Amino acid sequence: MSFIATLFLSFFILVTHQAQALGTSGLLTADKAFSISAKAISAEKIEVSWAIADGYYLYQSKTKIISQTEEVQIGKLNMPAGKPKHDDFFGDMVIYTNQLNVSAPITNKSALSSVKLLIKYQGCSESGICYPPQQKTLTLNIPQPKTSTSSDSINQLLNGFSHLKNNIFQDELLPGDQAFQLFASIKDANTLHVNWVIADGYYLYKEKTKLSLLNSASTQLGTITLPQGTPYHDESFGQVHIFHNELSFDVPLNRTDKRSHSISLLVKYQGCADRGVCYPPMEKTIELLLPETLTLNKPSTAPKEKLSEQDQIFQSLQHDSFGLTLLSFFGFGLLLAFTPCIFPMIPILSGIIVGQGENVTTRKAFLLSLSYVIASALTYTVFGILAALFGSNLQIIFQEPWVIAVFSGIFILLSFSMFGFYNLELPKTFQAKLHNSSDSHRDGSYIGAAIMGALSSLIVGPCVAAPLAGALVYIGQTGDVILGGSALFMMGFAMGTPLLLLGASAGSLLPKAGHWLNSTKAVFGVIMLAVSVWMLDRILPASITMLLTASLLIIPAIYLRAIDPLPENISGWPKLWKGFGLMLLVYGVLLLIGLSMGNTNPLQPLQGIGSINTSSEQKHGLTFKRVASLAELDEVLEKASKDNQWVMLDFYADWCISCKEMEAYTFTDEKVKQKLSDFVLIQADVTKNSADDKALLERFNLIGPPAIIFFGSDKQERKASRVIGYQNSDTFLSNLNSL
Repeated sequence: MSFIATLFLSFFILVTHQAQALGTSGLLTADKAFSISAKAISAEKIEVSWAIADGYYLYQSKTKIISQTEEVQIGKLNMPAGKPKHDDFFGDMVIYTNQLNVSAPITNKSALSSVKLLIKYQGCSESGICYPPQQKTLTLNIPQPKTSTSSDSINQLLNGFSHLKNNIFQDELLPGDQAFQLFASIKDANTLHVNWVIADGYYLYKEKTKLSLLNSASTQLGTITLPQGTPYHDESFGQVHIFHNELSFDVPLNRTDKRSHSISLLVKYQGCADRGVCYPPMEKTIELLLPETLTLNKPSTAPKEKLSEQDQIFQSLQHDSFGLTLLSFFGFGLLLAFTPCIFPMIPILSGIIVGQGENVTTRKAFLLSLSYVIASALTYTVFGILAALFGSNLQIIFQEPWVIAVFSGIFILLSFSMFGFYNLELPKTFQAKLHNSSDSHRDGSYIGAAIMGALSSLIVGPCVAAPLAGALVYIGQTGDVILGGSALFMMGFAMGTPLLLLGASAGSLLPKAGHWLNSTKAVFGVIMLAVSVWMLDRILPASITMLLTASLLIIPAIYLRAIDPLPENISGWPKLWKGFGLMLLVYGVLLLIGLSMGNTNPLQPLQGIGSINTSSEQKHGLTFKRVASLAELDEVLEKASKDNQWVMLDFYADWCISCKEMEAYTFTDEKVKQKLSDFVLIQADVTKNSADDKALLERFNLIGPPAIIFFGSDKQERKASRVIGYQNSDTFLSNLNSL
């Protein structure tokens, strides 16, 4: 097993080289390399700016600004000229260095006071290392348009002279109200939103920002949490935190008077110009009208907004206590432990335990299982956090055909060692060094089990379910890797609970020595070959997989003496094994017959013969139209809207176990097919993880499949009905009925 540990460790380092490149010494984080800010210049125009660090650059074509507020639309982006650059990966590109300011017109249909923006961008270091695509969500306050009057015209004229004066005397400071534009609005009945738009070359102090209510006994401010800010050493105030470009946060309210009434918000703040000149402390009083809140005596008639399971989990991460969150995710992990993603890990771990031979004990079997599970949970956590922070599912790297082929080959090598063809072990010199550096209970097999657990979590079962998606969205939007990572670890550890039970029992259930042990090792050798075939099914044609499955049945049947005559006066056990071997042999032959007829489903090898054809027709699933890009998707949505049809978009990948499970069990249900008969059914195959595949996933903030999204005839997604992970036909049908 020490040899296998060394082999796996080298393999793991090789395939993770791409992800580790971002950890190069001296490389800035994406937020520091590309510092982003945004502001509303007017009621009809916004501006997004990036301060780009020296030695870094942004791509023009990778920069996008999307409105996540339905009533506000973003017009064509006004992009600067930029610099031409030939990129080894993207070809001829336009890049920006030092500073990038992008403005865009907006159309505010409902005169809203704020807009939520999704900003996407990507850049690189001039050293040759590129960052994954980045995305940020920012909320901007929109100034309300003013009606033009004669006095406004005079003011505009005066402002023109003032602007001319500023151009002549460039050292003159802006007035405080212009350097720090303060806005306050009602977010809901129990929340205010406060926002400063800070002019270029100016900053606000976090520690000098104070809010209070004047003469309001029935309403008090709750606990206010300001953004972190940038650390700064001030000569007057010492170590402080400052804000450039914008400061925006919510203010909770504690209300005893549920009726609509006015409040006076007193805001105190202080800031400086970068040139070293500071303003005196400023304060403003803003009058706001709070709406009426709902009471038990006056129930609301408005229906409560329905949330998808993913969004419910996201909200629980925001509001539940740390302990309750960890307990909840441990429960989610226990439920996920019985999904098809975990089943292939059982024979893998069993093979590791059996491979220890006659020296395995209950204690050692459990410790092997614990090493396997902890390494799997840690790997699941680390790659989950990286996926959330960088917006790219790094597990997909391990679904490349060559990775799967190499890993399947390793299982074949392990299975042949189980059959006794050879023994996998380190050279004698290394064995001696290993023995001298470890006691009898730590012979390196624990390291091998841990490496196998890490690789298994990446290659064997990369599932995306609602709890995982909710945690990844939370980490990506808040950056809270402590809570999000802890939740992911608890879920991953709970998913391995059945494996721990296997380890606790294997030491006492498995035979210790003799002929039975050799037979047991041979059985697990066959199981490892089955796991290898199961993995190769992702990259090989279905006919080749069916041929390998038939071989996997027929050859062990020969070893079980399925075609050999039994001697007389023999005990019952050989007869039992012969009967089992005959079953394997017959089914393997049926697979070969079905393959010769053109069938590729191992569960229905004789499909198309006689009456079998009638029953098989009823088991056909849904027929999807493939979309391969955002342009194709928009085209389908536009056409469906004109035809007044709903659309269902299914994200699929060949390596996605739950996707195939949905195809086999949920999409073949007659009630589901009937319910979707009037839908336009489209599917995005993201197996290759191409640029278009990534763009499709990014548009809907998805980490990977399985995911199903529904659109109404108005082309808008029904987010509450989004499906993440596997759903059986009854649950899926209930979701369809709620549309």
